[in-house]
Amino acid sequence: MLRIAVIPGDGIGPEVVREGLKVLEAVAGPTGLEYETAEFDWGGERYLKQGEVRPDSALDILRQFDAIYLGAVGHPDVPVGLVERKLLLDLRFGLDQYVNLRPIKLYPGVWTPIKDKGPEEIEFVVVRENTEDLYVGTGGFAHYGTPDEVATQVAVYTRKGTERIIRYAFELAKARGKRKRVTVVDKSNVLTYGHDLWQRVFGEVGEEYPDIEKDRAYVDAACMWMVKNPEWFDVIVTTNMFGDIITDLGAMIQGGMGVAASGNINPDGTSMFEPIHGSAPKYTGQNKANPIACIAAMQMLLEHVRAAEAAERIDKALTSVLASGKIPDLSAGKCPPTSEIGDMVAAAV
Repeated sequence: MLRIAVIPGDGIGPEVVREGLKVLEAVAGPTGLEYETAEFDWGGERYLKQGEVRPDSALDILRQFDAIYLGAVGHPDVPVGLVERKLLLDLRFGLDQYVNLRPIKLYPGVWTPIKDKGPEEIEFVVVRENTEDLYVGTGGFAHYGTPDEVATQVAVYTRKGTERIIRYAFELAKARGKRKRVTVVDKSNVLTYGHDLWQRVFGEVGEEYPDIEKDRAYVDAACMWMVKNPEWFDVIVTTNMFGDIITDLGAMIQGGMGVAASGNINPDGTSMFEPIHGSAPKYTGQNKANPIACIAAMQMLLEHVRAAEAAERIDKALTSVLASGKIPDLSAGKCPPTSEIGDMVAAAV
């Protein structure tokens, strides 16, 4: 029995999650998938009502589940960053979800701003380290609020953290069986110490994978190549900060935030899957949000828990619906109603 913790979150989160669960229900019957869900009201609304984003026992509760399905994070009436820290960063760090997995996949029928590129050229994966770097929060202020104020934010890289994310990337490239290439993206020509560690560990781990091609790119060059030659990439492995940036670029070349899904993965623990878009509060409750990214996140969740047939059916259903031309515009407010898109994918499953 697959146990899924559902955190709809704020804004459009509950609406897009509803469609993801609709598709899950549709695929369960023909594949014999047995599952149960438990919903948690954690997020900005809970903070406004109870003064907390989530209970202190949240991590212990979530460890009892096979996976977490998250809708959207962010509330306009809550201090900026509070919900993100308590519901995203605390869960990623507390559950040691050290892999942020971001497929950059252009579906047939989806517009891309990259001229003369199609689904065959835009199909790679970014593996972002998810628990280190500047996000650790090491730093502070001196002379706060004065003309002499100094702020420091320290980027932290450990050999353990670097090695395990690079090894994950090589294993993924082997399992994908496509171009069999891993590209490490950093800025080792300027960020001397931490990124020197990344380069050395990449070389050491790479020796264990003689059949996988090794490639290196500085982050600024990688941004250019993602636009000019996306077909060069198979698996990109990179740091937390750079991964945060280049995956948004990846979302744009695959058609926008409305189709981009992600996984926060602990290979030996509880992992979390979500669309990468925000809560879009101006569309809350209007049935105008595009749920494709959230449905794709459910596909990733099922693939992760090895419900392979169900995951494959959803992927094929998404491909079929998007290629059909029935959703000519994926933008919120311009796409068909949220529930209608969910119905299309569920029927295609």
